[in-house]
Amino acid sequence: MAPPEPLTALSRWYLYAIHGYFCEVMFTAAWDFVVNYNWKFPGVTSVWALFIYGTSILIVEKMYLYLKDKCNILIRCLIYTLWTYIWEFSTGLILRQFNACPWDYSQFDFDFMGLITLEYAIPWFCASFIMEQLVIRNTLRLRFDEHAEPGSPVMSTVSMANGHVKCN
Repeated sequence: MAPPEPLTALSRWYLYAIHGYFCEVMFTAAWDFVVNYNWKFPGVTSVWALFIYGTSILIVEKMYLYLKDKCNILIRCLIYTLWTYIWEFSTGLILRQFNACPWDYSQFDFDFMGLITLEYAIPWFCASFIMEQLVIRNTLRLRFDEHAEPGSPVMSTVSMANGHVKCN
């Protein structure tokens, strides 16, 4: 029997898109609570966020694979944060051409064209750390086994001392 295959790029994109979408909703809910004390936690986003986050995180995944042995985590997160600003500005500028940009940071003190704002630098940096350490690294460890029965435990695995599971 063939060993389980790594997830395809499309599968990883899907997971990244859903993750980004969820985080966007949670962040906007938390932000509205902090700013307006809104106990309803009305998190919002746009369907565009699926494409934006899925594609961006897939690109960051490629950066991670290239940079992981070349520089430390702080430098990588700085690079990811810079990428996030470039990506947010670019996608926002494109969407704005069609009156479809779902965000507007013009009310912030340090915004640029209402498309990006420096006030989010620390949250983006922290999100970059979480994205690399939890989301990307774990997504790259996922495997697809087309012969597995849904819901049935995998019988031929060995738990290792470092927490990894080795498939035989």
